[in-house]
Amino acid sequence: MAAYLKGGTAIDFASGLGGNSIYLSELGYDMTAVDISDVAINYVQAEAARRGLNITAKVTDLTKERSFLKDHKHDLAVMTYYLDRSVFPLLKQVIKDNGYLFFETFYKHKTANNGHISSQYKLESNELLKELGDWKILFFEEDEQEGRQTIFCQKKNEFQ
Repeated sequence: MAAYLKGGTAIDFASGLGGNSIYLSELGYDMTAVDISDVAINYVQAEAARRGLNITAKVTDLTKERSFLKDHKHDLAVMTYYLDRSVFPLLKQVIKDNGYLFFETFYKHKTANNGHISSQYKLESNELLKELGDWKILFFEEDEQEGRQTIFCQKKNEFQ
C-alpha cells in the first residue's frame, strides 16, 4: 500500500493516540486527527509538537459532531478499530475523487480471538466490500484468526 501513499491531506478518524496520524505525517501528509478522548488528542498534539509534525488534532464525538468535516476533502481517510456504521456516508464524503480509504476493524467470525468485543462493534463478513462496492478495491482481507477485516480502496471520480 505504501506505493499509493504520496502525501497530500489525510484524516484519521477515531485516531486514539495517533499512531496512524504520526506515521502518515512523517510520510508528508497534512494530517487531521479526530478522537472523542481529550487525553488521546492532547497526546497527539504533544507528539506532533515534539516531532515537528503537521497534525491538527481535534476532540470530536463522531456520533454527534460532523458538520466541521463536510466542507473538507482529503486525499486519504483512515479508520482503524472503530465502528459506527452511521459514519460510512461521512467517510465517503470527505475523500476526494481518486482519493483513498484505509479501514480496518473487527468482524464476526466464530474462530476469531476477538470474543471480548461486542458484536455490535464487529462487521459482518464482506461488509466493507458491500459498503464500498462502487469503489476500486486495491486490497481486501478477512483474517479469520484475529477476526479482522481490512480494506484499502480508491474512490472513483464521477466519470469512471
